[in-house]
Amino acid sequence: MKIRNIAIIAHVDHGKTTLVDKLLQMSGTFRVNEEVQERVMDSNDIERERGITILAKTTAIDYKGTRINILDTPGHADFGGEVERIMNMVDGVLLIVDAYEGTMPQTRFVLKKALEAGVIPILVVNKIDKPTARPKEVVEEVYDLFIELGADIEQLEFPIIYASGLAGTSSFDADVATQQPTMDPILDTVVNYIPSPKVSEGTLQFQPALLDYNDFVGRIGIGLIKRGSMKVNSTVSCVRLDGSIKQFRIQKMFGFIGLKRIEIEEAHAGDIVAIAGLPDISVGETVCEVGHEEALPVLRIDEPTLQMKFGVNSSPFSGKDGKFLTARKIEERLFKETEKDVSLKVEQAENESWIVSGRGELHLGILIENMRREGFELQVSKPEVIIKEIDGVKCEPFEELQIECPEESVGNVIEKLGVRGAIMENMTNYNGLVRLLYTIPSRGLIGFTTDFMTMTKGYGIINHTFKEYRPYETVDIGERSLGVLVSMENGKSTAYALGQLEDRGIMFVEPGEDIYEGMIVGEHTRDNDLAVNIVKGKNLTNTRSAGKDHTVVLKRPRLITLEYALDYINSDELVEVTPNHIRLRKKILNTNERKKFDSRKTA
Repeated sequence: MKIRNIAIIAHVDHGKTTLVDKLLQMSGTFRVNEEVQERVMDSNDIERERGITILAKTTAIDYKGTRINILDTPGHADFGGEVERIMNMVDGVLLIVDAYEGTMPQTRFVLKKALEAGVIPILVVNKIDKPTARPKEVVEEVYDLFIELGADIEQLEFPIIYASGLAGTSSFDADVATQQPTMDPILDTVVNYIPSPKVSEGTLQFQPALLDYNDFVGRIGIGLIKRGSMKVNSTVSCVRLDGSIKQFRIQKMFGFIGLKRIEIEEAHAGDIVAIAGLPDISVGETVCEVGHEEALPVLRIDEPTLQMKFGVNSSPFSGKDGKFLTARKIEERLFKETEKDVSLKVEQAENESWIVSGRGELHLGILIENMRREGFELQVSKPEVIIKEIDGVKCEPFEELQIECPEESVGNVIEKLGVRGAIMENMTNYNGLVRLLYTIPSRGLIGFTTDFMTMTKGYGIINHTFKEYRPYETVDIGERSLGVLVSMENGKSTAYALGQLEDRGIMFVEPGEDIYEGMIVGEHTRDNDLAVNIVKGKNLTNTRSAGKDHTVVLKRPRLITLEYALDYINSDELVEVTPNHIRLRKKILNTNERKKFDSRKTA
């Protein structure tokens, strides 16, 4: 059977996963009576809720006598390391671009990785049935991007297909009236245009580019067999990253078809397979025949740029909510995550805490969200950027930031970014929307998303990708400008107390919520913190007042999500995360001790 290995790349939310759904359904991969949910490739609950792909997924389609292996890649820059490694496994990419939004920062990011790897591109202009679609201009934008990224003549001669992943239609013409209810134009183009896998003669060479893990077989390495063949139960050598050699037996080998991972006995050059047998197999190592150890070039793994401290929940409410509370359980879970996520680093710190380093706020936020849903209780600190020393100079990560916002809010956005150390590179106006391009220190982005959404009333679009390390600038950026309201008592919040405090700021809690001393219950209108009594009840007397009691009508409290909390806190605060609650708190809970500490700090 002929083989084609392709990856699907695109900006977040341009329709990669939905398009893969339709390719699977319309190629006859599923049985007629098989129940298939939407966005089948997003297997994780969080992926489904947020509509993003977090981990690369492998699937395969049999079409007209050809096995097409498809890798659905993450579109978000926090998971960009996966995209880069996947390019080593494939010979072509489907570049999916939204027919209205056109090229976005992640389009640029993923395409750059593809062009550097020298793979063959096919352009799919998706969402062609949008009323606002502008396919011709979008195609021009894509050509401009290819040229800007230094594509060669061959790479510029890419086929173009116009499609609607949601409706399951496609055609070779930009006119929406020519759309047909079929995905054959895409599949035919893949079969005719993408070359067969590049394989060389010789003994076995297999390199894992992705990792997976399950409790039965342990760590699983997924990759492409570059040459030779592999059999289950055979003994092979693994050339480790440090150059040492370890022999092991292949216990299990899996191939892919549709959404199923199927056990196979044998695989050959050009096949994408998953193998189990070496408990600590790592990305970039090379599996060879015994006695013929030849290492492939090591794959680059994106280094973490952001770190947070994870700790055992030390609040007075510890243990009320979760199943897993102890340091041993949390440590076990964090190290288990590193088994399948090579971009994550975990180090032991003092007092039952761990420093967890990752690619960005989303990367670490998703790990915390997963742990919360599994029943863990923990507390986490404000994210901090990882400072590196390069040639004796203290350096910090910088990012390329692209923003789209309505004209009326652009002034506020520019002002806020100026304070955060951002440098404007470009500004364009398009149909009442302004597109801004900045270079900004990663520190300047921590906590910015919340402000940005408020300033643009939710209409703004923000995207950023890691650019490079630059010398550290000592400007104090990334701290919140307003203070907070902190409870000085334990108990239940009362409507009376909340009503009395409303003019002091915005509340985070409702009446009747359990509160402890040191818990953050609202945002102050000024730049200092204020200790408040939120559990105070109304003094009842036996004398009747002339005026009737008025019912207290309170404003809705601000909703605290995990993303918001991580964005919001300052360095002297923590987020308490439990299965049912996300609370903000001070590191020092006792009001008097905190005041003493703050006065020493300012002295």
